[in-house]
Amino acid sequence: MSFICDVTGAKPSFGNAVSFSHRRTRRRWNPNVQRRRYRLVDGNAVRLTVSAKGIKIIDRDGIDAVVARLRAKGVKI
Repeated sequence: MSFICDVTGAKPSFGNAVSFSHRRTRRRWNPNVQRRRYRLVDGNAVRLTVSAKGIKIIDRDGIDAVVARLRAKGVKI
């Protein structure tokens, strides 16, 4: 599963894990993404990979407004 949010565009960020001896090794922080199925007003269902912040945006604005915004950007849903 790709760790990219469909709504916010959140991707993994990269950095260093620093041990007690200050030895640095590369690591990544994945966003909290989940696969969610939403029902639109017209009866169709869409399945999105959304982060926790994306879920809050959908709760605030509504799924139809978010899907309309994504389609206006040219994202295929």
